[in-house]
Amino acid sequence: MKKFDIRNIRIRKVSVDELDDRMLLINLYATQAFTFIIGLIWVLFQHQNVIALFTPPKELAFVYWGAGLAAAVIVVDLLISRFVPEEASDDGGVNDRIFRTRKVWHIAVISLVVAICEELLFRGAIQHAIGPYWTSIIFATIHVRYLKHWIPTGLVFSISYGLGWIYMESGTIWAPIIAHFLIDFIMGLIIRFRRES
Repeated sequence: MKKFDIRNIRIRKVSVDELDDRMLLINLYATQAFTFIIGLIWVLFQHQNVIALFTPPKELAFVYWGAGLAAAVIVVDLLISRFVPEEASDDGGVNDRIFRTRKVWHIAVISLVVAICEELLFRGAIQHAIGPYWTSIIFATIHVRYLKHWIPTGLVFSISYGLGWIYMESGTIWAPIIAHFLIDFIMGLIIRFRRES
């Protein structure tokens, strides 16, 4: 039996083009599972009630908060993509690889998983501890593929701050979850069907 030696582990940078579709999805879902677990543990350490955090309010105003922010973000993103050169907002092809060949139902599943996992961590846990401004800086930094260009980095920071703001205004995590889901889902559909035509 061979002995395991940690010194034999080699880490190398891999571009998105080197990943096959299966590995890309495994990476995506594993990252989101890790995000969810960290968020859940952090929320529990803050002595928050997870059930209360995810209980939707009786009033439907949170849906309008989420849909309104999503609509504003999509309009701004479409304007940026129309007037700003593609190189200035390049994410290294990650979004294109994730969404361009996906079925609509799978784009919806990916968008929902990402929205719930990331909002639990960033709005439910981190923002609860340090507020929306610093949470947005961390959120923008975590989306490392955008850091090469200031326009997408600024947009990700602004979206995160908007998500934090509607969380505070609506009083429920469901408002940023709805906004995050709609932004990812609609932008995923745009990528999917723009590539087809």
